[in-house]
Amino acid sequence: MSHSLLIVEDDEPTAEFLVDNLLADGFRVSHSDSGAEAVRQIEVRPPSLVLLDLVLVDGDGLRVLDRIRTADGIASRIDPQLPVIVVSGRAEETDRVRSFQRGADDHVAKPLSYGELLCRVRAVLRRSEGRRRRGVIRHYGLTLDPVTRAVAMEGTPVAVSSMEFALLHRLADDPERVFTKNELLRDVWGYLAAGRTRTVDTHSCRLRRKLDAVSSRRWIVNVRGVGYRLTEVE
Repeated sequence: MSHSLLIVEDDEPTAEFLVDNLLADGFRVSHSDSGAEAVRQIEVRPPSLVLLDLVLVDGDGLRVLDRIRTADGIASRIDPQLPVIVVSGRAEETDRVRSFQRGADDHVAKPLSYGELLCRVRAVLRRSEGRRRRGVIRHYGLTLDPVTRAVAMEGTPVAVSSMEFALLHRLADDPERVFTKNELLRDVWGYLAAGRTRTVDTHSCRLRRKLDAVSSRRWIVNVRGVGYRLTEVE
């Protein structure tokens, strides 16, 4: 069965472009131009993933994201873990960081490269399906819950962003393996090519600081010239 996508976009040409192309690539697609209507659609026909603009006819798209992430999953009929990719003309670092802090799974800047967007949609869907299939992961006191995205170190909760969790989860899939930066960019961020981005290094550094602050063990090990693994090999 194909995945269903909800496009929340008030610019008609952009919405038509996305609907036409995503339908051609085998997705089931619905569209809303307002945040209120998007929430109603999510409650009635939950999609597999939401593509969310930040500037809508009835306000800031981040309010829709907040509505999703704060849902209880029962009374509201909204899954708080519903994958959301922000698609916005707001492309500054502060805008991307704000999206991730509010719980976005990814942030794609306009003007769009459809090929890149498609890769990111598929990457987020793969991660979402992986969370549902797998149970809690434990390794040397580190605990990851793919369903709630909760991280704990020897029982102490560790607050991580959506993308930091995705990176940690990928490394924990095979904790002694060294993942190349290209592999992580492909599997976590959906990039086809690495280019000169320092995304992996930046997220790894932040994640390392958070984990090392509550553990005597060294985490997120940089293997010089190769990539990263979860922890030191004993």
